[in-house]
Amino acid sequence: MLISITQLIGGFILLVWGADRLVAGASALARNLGVSPLIIGLTIVAFGTSAPELIVSAVAAFRGNPGLAVGNAIGSNVANIGLILGITAAIYPLRVESETLKREYPVLMLIMIGSFIMAADLIYDRTEGWLLLFGLLALVIWMVRFGMRRGTEDPLAREFAAEIPRDMPTGYAVLWLSVGLIVLPLSSSFLVDGAIFIARSLHVSEAVIGLTIIALGTSLPELAAALTSALRQEDDLAIGNVIGSIMFNILGVLGIAAAVHPVEVELLMLQQDIPVMVMFTVMLCFMAYGINGPGRISRRSGLLLLTLFTSYQVLIWMTATRLPVAPAT
Repeated sequence: MLISITQLIGGFILLVWGADRLVAGASALARNLGVSPLIIGLTIVAFGTSAPELIVSAVAAFRGNPGLAVGNAIGSNVANIGLILGITAAIYPLRVESETLKREYPVLMLIMIGSFIMAADLIYDRTEGWLLLFGLLALVIWMVRFGMRRGTEDPLAREFAAEIPRDMPTGYAVLWLSVGLIVLPLSSSFLVDGAIFIARSLHVSEAVIGLTIIALGTSLPELAAALTSALRQEDDLAIGNVIGSIMFNILGVLGIAAAVHPVEVELLMLQQDIPVMVMFTVMLCFMAYGINGPGRISRRSGLLLLTLFTSYQVLIWMTATRLPVAPAT
């Protein structure tokens, strides 16, 4: 058990560091090539912060551990809203002014509904996986075109511009990008090995570990980014990173996992965890949209999100201890 915990912690540390290097290198390279900060933020940064979830779920699916893959994607989305935005707003209430974000809310809800419908037959098959990846490609194209039209007008563009490395030479950018691409799959392998052993030792399903421990660990980059943005009063960036990560988690993480290997969905996950994910998403859109002006996630709303997230984590473990677990093969 001690070795597995060490693998898990070491995997998390390398995963977070690798994702940070990947984002820094890719963002600096794109900026040096003349790509606008808004496009970089909407695509590269959103993808980079979701890279831990993506690689971990792909490795888990390839090894035949679908519960870990799906649990990671769903659990990370719940953690992004309930934990990350909950903590951030409880410390520093968030004000949303970006029109870009407001345009993303309907897209986010459409993605959520689509993923829920696909899971209704208790499996994400390869066809659905490729459909999700096609949706990801369409989303990226839409974001790029929208970013080109908005330019520097949107408050989000100015906040992204302040975060992207300005003085990193192209050679160093390529180096850090390469390091991130190498470290991420290696650290994910350590992480998956440790998580599987811990699940079996605790006699709970891999989905439970994916929904809780792995989801929390792979969400650390988003937590660090949200807190940093909030403290710098870059509210739109804090929320934008979370929204982008959620969309990439559904389309990219589930898409790649299902494309690699058909991913079975546990009945309890369909009845409990996916509806919880949708509920948190609806709450986020309702809080942050702002019908007659800027949206706002108040300190009270942040505490509510955090309370609901904590209650959900307790529910997962209470349910897990009452259900039989299939023996390891």
